[in-house]
Amino acid sequence: MKNCLLLLLLICSVNVALAQDQTESRVITTGVPFLMITADARAGGMGELGVSTSADAYSQQWNPAKYAFAKRQIGVGISYTPYLSKLVNDIALLNATVYNRINYKSAWAASIKYFSLGDIEFITEAEAIQGLQPIIERPNELSIDLSYSLKLSETFSMAVAGRFLRSDLKIQEEAIDASAASSFAVDVAGYFQSDEVAYSSFNGVWRGGFNISNVGPKIKYDDEGRETFLPTNLKLGGGFDFIFDSESSLGLNVEFNKLLVPTPSDSNGDGRIDSEDDYYNESFFSGMFSSFGDAPDGFSEELKEVTWAFGAEYNYSEVFALRTGYFHESEEKGARQFFTLGAGFTFKSTTLDLSYLFSTSSVRNPLENTLRFSLTFNLGEYYNY
Repeated sequence: MKNCLLLLLLICSVNVALAQDQTESRVITTGVPFLMITADARAGGMGELGVSTSADAYSQQWNPAKYAFAKRQIGVGISYTPYLSKLVNDIALLNATVYNRINYKSAWAASIKYFSLGDIEFITEAEAIQGLQPIIERPNELSIDLSYSLKLSETFSMAVAGRFLRSDLKIQEEAIDASAASSFAVDVAGYFQSDEVAYSSFNGVWRGGFNISNVGPKIKYDDEGRETFLPTNLKLGGGFDFIFDSESSLGLNVEFNKLLVPTPSDSNGDGRIDSEDDYYNESFFSGMFSSFGDAPDGFSEELKEVTWAFGAEYNYSEVFALRTGYFHESEEKGARQFFTLGAGFTFKSTTLDLSYLFSTSSVRNPLENTLRFSLTFNLGEYYNY
């Protein structure tokens, strides 16, 4: 069972980075936290934001409403994100996405995420003495998404997405049901992109977006365990593209995120923040609304539960891009704080994106000093805005 405990700690590191005493800091943790890992290198190079950036193949994770403004009719994206690469070499997030502009006003997209936790060997001391081979388990998590986006005007679109979730983390033991846990979720998103506006020495495009993601029933890993909230999340962001001439532009974006999950508390005074009376009996729907005002220390703590990020992207002739960004989370709520760098290279219909992360927190980030890759194939008709 020690191995099971280590596995659970590994999963929790996605949100809390194995750093905080949850009783003191009230870090919010959820089930299937792999959904919050940035899956593409373009967003990864801009401080891990994307709700209001220009549309690309990976908009499914950030804001599927952006697909209605995609410049190419069809896009296919494949990405690979090593995880905890300084400790192990077999934990990674794989992502594949495809979108298709049905017409000028609408688009559909589908994607799959697969989070592999590598090989875990199980063997008792007695079995080792007998020379028996260890049992190898390969825990993993999976999501399959399908979205539809529609322009409601020339400058605004909305989208809905459905998501199937499967979390296979339990270890097969005698008399224990090790079947995978599953759930489903939906996203509701909106995106604004202005027409190009002429200013004195440059042109510009305003952008804005929101996404309420992972809204769905709690996930339960076994019959005797408690149900765990999904990482229901609210993203809000805005940006502006400085268009200097026909070849060069600079996009600046800012984004705010808040988990719509109740804050762990000790409302009944029993000394435990994880008591069923305090936390686990609340439904996912009521938890979304109570999450805006349930922090024990009031409004000041609610503000600490909001993460923010800033990102910049310079594009030259749509063949080369340089990116940077910064992400900030309160030290009491997880302490994820880091700078990012990134670049993109386009040759004909293929784009390669790279990103790199430097932690500025005392907490080591699981993606620190990791080079991430994304490959995009841009196909079909070109839409010019």
